[in-house]
Amino acid sequence: MKKLITLILIGVLFMSCSKEKDVAVISTQFGDMVVEFYPEIAPMHVESFTILAKEGYFDETTFHRVIPGFMIQGGDPNSKDTNRLNDGSGGRAGKFFGIGRENDPDTWMIPGEFNDQLHVKGTLSMARTPDPNGASSQFFVCHASRPDLDGQYTVFGQVIKGLEVIDQIINVNTPRRENRGYQGPDVDNPFEKVEMTVKIMKHSEAMKG
Repeated sequence: MKKLITLILIGVLFMSCSKEKDVAVISTQFGDMVVEFYPEIAPMHVESFTILAKEGYFDETTFHRVIPGFMIQGGDPNSKDTNRLNDGSGGRAGKFFGIGRENDPDTWMIPGEFNDQLHVKGTLSMARTPDPNGASSQFFVCHASRPDLDGQYTVFGQVIKGLEVIDQIINVNTPRRENRGYQGPDVDNPFEKVEMTVKIMKHSEAMKG
């Protein structure tokens, strides 16, 4: 009987460990943000982000668009180079989801998965082109509640640790801060690069410390 109980307990522990959810840890020079995912409402967006993160695709990219009261945006591989003017124009989905040319990964996009999740501080949402099915690798994290974005962009996660990091990134200097009249394509791109690495790990590991 004792052996049976022990086996049952081991089985329960194994099942609980195997069901532990993956999270993303977005690391910057200002600290780490831990993000939980919403695969039940945005499975393709979560899958794409996870694939790219595991490939190291986001590492050394930057938050190239920083707007107080709005969001911080990143995930563009073009931001790895020294040309500030092409930041925001690149990216691709993590796999072929039926949009783009299957044999050309640079054309892959993610179909819209618009849902009822609200855009509040810490919301992880996917940037896109004017096409509702035009999401690639670029994502944004909300600095404040933005109901105007609800239902227009796909929410696929939420920062659960490190909200203060958003505030610190928001305060970096940008061309707009120095010159309100400046209207170049890099108007909200920080002068000091805010580089990131993105790692996928288990929730319990990410929440340590």
